[in-house]
Amino acid sequence: MANSTPAPLQQILNSPWALVPLRFLRRTVPGLSGAMPPNFPLEATLGLAPVLLYLAGLVYMDSFKLVRFRTIFGMLLMGAFAALLSYFISGFVIDGLHLDFSTYSKFYAPFVEEGLKALFIIWLFSRNRIGFMVDAAILGLAVGAGFSVLENIYYAYIFPEASVGIWIIRGFGTALMHAGVTAVFAISAQTLRERHAHMGIWGFIPGFLAAAAIHSIFNQFIDYPAYSAAATIIALPLALLFLFDKSEHKVHDWLIHDYESHEHLLEDIRNGNFEHSEAGRFITTLAARFSKKVVTDIFTYIKLHTELVLRAEKLLLAKEQGKPAEPAKPAHESFRQLHALEKRIGRAAMLLVWPHLKFSRQELWELHQLEVQKA
Repeated sequence: MANSTPAPLQQILNSPWALVPLRFLRRTVPGLSGAMPPNFPLEATLGLAPVLLYLAGLVYMDSFKLVRFRTIFGMLLMGAFAALLSYFISGFVIDGLHLDFSTYSKFYAPFVEEGLKALFIIWLFSRNRIGFMVDAAILGLAVGAGFSVLENIYYAYIFPEASVGIWIIRGFGTALMHAGVTAVFAISAQTLRERHAHMGIWGFIPGFLAAAAIHSIFNQFIDYPAYSAAATIIALPLALLFLFDKSEHKVHDWLIHDYESHEHLLEDIRNGNFEHSEAGRFITTLAARFSKKVVTDIFTYIKLHTELVLRAEKLLLAKEQGKPAEPAKPAHESFRQLHALEKRIGRAAMLLVWPHLKFSRQELWELHQLEVQKA
């Protein structure tokens, strides 16, 4: 069986970098030592390739190329770290509650594992690194894929006697399930945060419960793995592709509408009409509490903020059309001025004026994309 692995693939899998996860596991997880099982390269390939190819396919399909490869790779690593944490937490839960493995797998593991994966998605949201459903789907899939990669490497090592059929089921079933349900969580969180921006942590609960429920249903058929794998292959990828395609159209429509809105806002700012709007009148009244200099800085800040958002939206629209996406000039100086204005205005004044500006999460995400692109 070992000789059936193609020579180039065998060389890649035997390279020092390919074995870093396994060597880390050997040092970390009790019971992992000794030589690599002879069938490990083939089994690992069958267990890892489907989910990684599916992730690569979604990234390729993304017309806007919203997510950077560095971020995707980082989320793969975070998913693998979640799998490592789940190994130890599972041991504590099983021993502490005196559970057999089957009961734990069906009713407890889904909540533990989906909770760990969800933490990294929540961190991305907290840092405004997810702006649209497209990147929520890709990054959620990446975290789940990283989890399944480390899990399947571990199982390929400790169960060398498993048949090729088992690894096909694990690769197309379990691995895709892990990736798919984490993507479901990320998509649900993004959708709720778009519609109800002030839900806070409660906006993550429905997606978490949905992901854990799907995971638990999958694990109920642990004695019939072929059926659960078939259902996963049919249902989750098709559902994600549908949502992905729908989201891309939504992003396009949103960008066109928002771009036009920001053009009108910038025109109002330049010709003085913005000062007579509701937000402009509120900002003017702040002079009584702060100073005229702070009010002037706020108007300057809004103008610069709008110019940068327009610039970011131009880049995104250019990406969609396949045109060069490099900015005409470096944005470094503009962002330096923006951050200097934030400091001069002060936190108290910014907190007062921010709700009246109605800057959306997507706008903040666009600014982040433009700012990291300058480097």
